[in-house]
Amino acid sequence: MKILVPVKRVVDYNVNIRVKADGSGVDLANVKMSMNPFDEIAVEEALRLREAGAASEVVAVSIGPKEAQETVRTALAMGADRGIVIEAAGPVEPLAVAKLLKAVVAEEAPGLVILGKQAIDDDSNQTGQMLAALLGWPQGTFASKLALGTDAIEVTREVDGGLQTVRLTLPAVVTADLRLNEPRYASLPNIMKAKKKPVDVRDAGQYGVDLAPRLTVLKTAEPPARPAGVRLGSVAELIERLNAAGVI
Repeated sequence: MKILVPVKRVVDYNVNIRVKADGSGVDLANVKMSMNPFDEIAVEEALRLREAGAASEVVAVSIGPKEAQETVRTALAMGADRGIVIEAAGPVEPLAVAKLLKAVVAEEAPGLVILGKQAIDDDSNQTGQMLAALLGWPQGTFASKLALGTDAIEVTREVDGGLQTVRLTLPAVVTADLRLNEPRYASLPNIMKAKKKPVDVRDAGQYGVDLAPRLTVLKTAEPPARPAGVRLGSVAELIERLNAAGVI
């Protein structure tokens, strides 16, 4: 079985985000970019399924600028077999991404699509659900555990009330949550090998998908600064403050 893993290029989670002076967005000049952490977890899970003999090939696909090839190369260095990059100028919203992924699924015919539950830049948490709806496939979101069978997959989901396990008939779409696994580090030999693995670069225009944004960002602002803490002299004073604030 083939597993398709969509991966997104985002600002590295260790970077302190700077908002542009005019509030039009985030300043990306000279900012370190990396693979979306949830997608990294999805790649790791796909690799584990292949290593367990449940899958024969792992294909990483990214949609974005030409620099997205670096993100796909990261997935290849982790162990993915080959990559696909669909180049698109400007931001691509979740619905357009889902439509492009649907076209890739039609070409690649995977038995399973695993992707991160959300990207840390827009936090939309929509692409996996939209892709499943467009394909007409069952979906398991917020996965913290997977058990793959011959014709079905059991997905343990993280929900508000605890854990929920669902059984999906393959092919299916699964979105990875934080506790699904711990991604591996790419070793230097694998990084060198990744340079020789095939990456198919395509243009988004060949799929006939409307990439025009449907949302307009009105303003981007930094979160308000937290007020400084106050040192209190006693527990009694703390209780008095909490009572005054209506906390207790």
